[in-house]
Amino acid sequence: MTKLSTTLVFLMLILSLSYLEATMADSVGVDSGFCASKCNKRCSKASVVDRCVKYCGICCGECKCVPSGTYGNKNECPCYRDKLNNKGKPKCP
Repeated sequence: MTKLSTTLVFLMLILSLSYLEATMADSVGVDSGFCASKCNKRCSKASVVDRCVKYCGICCGECKCVPSGTYGNKNECPCYRDKLNNKGKPKCP
């Protein structure tokens, strides 16, 4: 009886992990569309738009938010605001 219940618990764990992985993959797709539209809007007035969109997309993917407007307002998203590059300067536009 114990062996059977251990096997059932193990199978349930495997099934739940595969479901969780599929759910996370779906949410990444939704987030990428969210990030693309928000970053295109935020970077619309940047001098180097493609670089701005690239870094904004990286930050949005990690932070799940983008500040409103084309500049500033970083207090709306502390994660986005606090990301630094390897030189200690703000990473997110």
